[in-house]
Amino acid sequence: MKRDLADFWNLVWEVALCACAAFALLNAFAPHQDLPWKPLDLNRPIGQATAAKVADFELPPAAAAEQIEAATDACIQVLREAGVTVERAPDVDDGGFCQVRGAVRITGGDITPLSPGGLTMQCPLAVRYVIWDRQVLQPAAREVFGSDAAQVQNFGTYSCRRIYGQTDESARPSEHARANALDVSGVRLKDGRVVSVLDDWSGEGATGTDGSRFLRRLRDGACRVFATVLTPEYNEAHRDHLHLDGASRGLCA
Repeated sequence: MKRDLADFWNLVWEVALCACAAFALLNAFAPHQDLPWKPLDLNRPIGQATAAKVADFELPPAAAAEQIEAATDACIQVLREAGVTVERAPDVDDGGFCQVRGAVRITGGDITPLSPGGLTMQCPLAVRYVIWDRQVLQPAAREVFGSDAAQVQNFGTYSCRRIYGQTDESARPSEHARANALDVSGVRLKDGRVVSVLDDWSGEGATGTDGSRFLRRLRDGACRVFATVLTPEYNEAHRDHLHLDGASRGLCA
């Protein structure tokens, strides 16, 4: 009996040593962005754990003021460490379904400017935008057009409304009502060319098939960063923009 017990504990010890060795190897050699215990680094490629790391900054519906500030401060710190100039923006509460908590505003730094700028958005949405900009938008612009992106044209983030502007109270609130969505209408390149979702999605605009290929690259990459990505292929309401949001549900269309 004593020998059996000793053999059991020896086996437990050996398994523990193997597990520790495996963890050490994984920690040392696996890509940083694939390991959930490594801090989020906005300069690294999109990995298996990137979405979960961004989600750590999301706020639960019943979050207390202290929790909101703590999560938002941590989120802002990640942006600033990545060279993005960002400031806390006033939160919004209309007393109904339009509530923005943990609001921030990107004001400059190492980021492709939004036009118009000065947009209020939830901090995790700002993080998603930076990742998409660095890991999707700029590489696609260089590879397809041989030019950096100079400006992301958009229709805004915050809008106190239900989906598709419906007035029926049973309709779901839009993610724009929480400043948790960005509508991208086009991209201006540094060489002066403009790629428009309305004109170029079909490949029949001024940039031809390159414009269509570029926009689809933006869509495909966004689906790895944002929870919901809607394009002109989804419905008529999105014929002129890419809808990018950080909702809890997921849809790439």
